Amino acid sequence: MPPLHPNQSPALRDKSFVLMLTLVTLAFGWILWPFYGAVLWGTATAIVFKPLHRQFLRRFRQRATLAALATVIVILLLVMLPLAIVSVSLTQEAAALFEMVKSGEFSLTVYLQQIYAVLPSWGLQLLERLGVADPALLQQRLAGTLSQIGQLVAGKALGIGQDTFDVMVGFFVMLYLLFFLLRDGDRLSILVRNALPMPEAYKTRLGEKFRAVIRATVKGNIAVAALQGALGGVAFWVLDVHAPVLWAVVMAFLSLLPAVGAGLIWLPLALYLLATGDIGAGLGLIAYGVLVIGLVDNLLRPLLVGKDIKMPDYLVLISTLGGMAVFGINGFVIGPLIAAMFIAFWDIVASERLPRAETPTPDE
Repeated sequence: MPPLHPNQSPALRDKSFVLMLTLVTLAFGWILWPFYGAVLWGTATAIVFKPLHRQFLRRFRQRATLAALATVIVILLLVMLPLAIVSVSLTQEAAALFEMVKSGEFSLTVYLQQIYAVLPSWGLQLLERLGVADPALLQQRLAGTLSQIGQLVAGKALGIGQDTFDVMVGFFVMLYLLFFLLRDGDRLSILVRNALPMPEAYKTRLGEKFRAVIRATVKGNIAVAALQGALGGVAFWVLDVHAPVLWAVVMAFLSLLPAVGAGLIWLPLALYLLATGDIGAGLGLIAYGVLVIGLVDNLLRPLLVGKDIKMPDYLVLISTLGGMAVFGINGFVIGPLIAAMFIAFWDIVASERLPRAETPTPDE
């Protein structure tokens, strides 16, 4: 390779290279940004199902392409297909519930009146201060809100086809990336590891933390949320609640938030049953929620998540909410991941500075 201009110093050449490297990296991230969700879920799914891929490698005598294809097929059958079925049922129930509310067949006023009738005086005074003491007025406000939602949906109806197309493109990009991450993931991991300009011990520590957080968030939190949602859906179906799949999905979504959980769905329903005189169903739902739905979180989550990425619940809650506020639904993975990596980096800084801080100076 011919030398650069003789007047250019090595420091200047290094700075120029770092600048160009930064610009090219930012440009690459910019063109990938429209598919960041596909890249995120492709990477996360590859990490979670890597043990299954290794089993297929042994079974297929180290034929990486065949093992990766078999892993993708299993993921489609065990994860994607049930998710698609639930999505279809969710859409149908949400549309049916919206029509029932809009037509007046489902009257929230009746339910509110039943609850207001058994509230103590201090409860009614609190509702008056909040401006929701009149069930009919609250029903009118909700009807206006639903009407605005309907107008918003109608106004964006022309973009539904484009949104569906974008979702399908992102889905196939995710599958395509998943296949190659499974097949070539080990080699790519080595390349990335060698390119990082930091000591080998730091790379090992941060890499283990990254994989642990991804596995815990995707395998642990999603599995617990899905199981709690399914158990709640069964209870709603037995109690003949309108749209049990819809409420089960809402419960599963709330289960992703620590210190909030599925109780925000089943507990109000149990209180409503008690308020309306159905004491047996109300007490049964409370017992079911505490002993079955609640124990799933207390017993299963520690087994799936483990103790290696344990963070305070308040930090998990804040990082999850903040991540979802910035990145949407993908934020429940990105938020805790950023928080965990933040802690890992500062733990490294603290571990490097602590011995120096504890070492006495000659004057002491």
